[in-house]
Amino acid sequence: MSRDGVRGDTPWVPAAITGVVAFALEYLVVYLWQANRVRESLQNVNAIIDLLGGQTIPAWKIVGWLFYNAHFVSVTRPALGGGRTTTNLIASGDAPQLLYVLPPLFLLVAGVILVRYAGLTAPRDGALCGTVVSLGYAVPTWIGVFAFRITTDDAWMGPAVALGLVLAGVVYPVVSGAIGGALAAVTSG
Repeated sequence: MSRDGVRGDTPWVPAAITGVVAFALEYLVVYLWQANRVRESLQNVNAIIDLLGGQTIPAWKIVGWLFYNAHFVSVTRPALGGGRTTTNLIASGDAPQLLYVLPPLFLLVAGVILVRYAGLTAPRDGALCGTVVSLGYAVPTWIGVFAFRITTDDAWMGPAVALGLVLAGVVYPVVSGAIGGALAAVTSG
């Protein structure tokens, strides 16, 4: 049974679940792929921090930075002499460029799954329905902007807040979900 139109048929709860699952699986893939490399690179820094009695930097937070860098969200940190500076670990060559493929891929697949679940066949309706994946993806993305921060008494380092909230939390899931939804509708049948 296929349906056209998303007005009354929008699967809100499945869309939210699909978005959350896409976020979790994407982070898991980044973690499994990069955590050992991150731990190795943190080894000397954490040894010094531990020697000075500070709290060591957990690898899961730096993996989170890579997750946001894959969405083209830079990591921001205090600059010498005041102000802030930004960096993207992937763009600077400290992580594989292939990480950039993960966000659109996972969100495109989420859009396909959602539209197939909804049984939509019109590309426009599929695209509109695919955008709803953003509901579930945005919330953990917004939480992650703050959860992946490393803080000291007077400073913090982590994903850039505005870009993290807008680009990773809204733009990526809306655009990629819509493309996936439209593809699912076009190829249904």
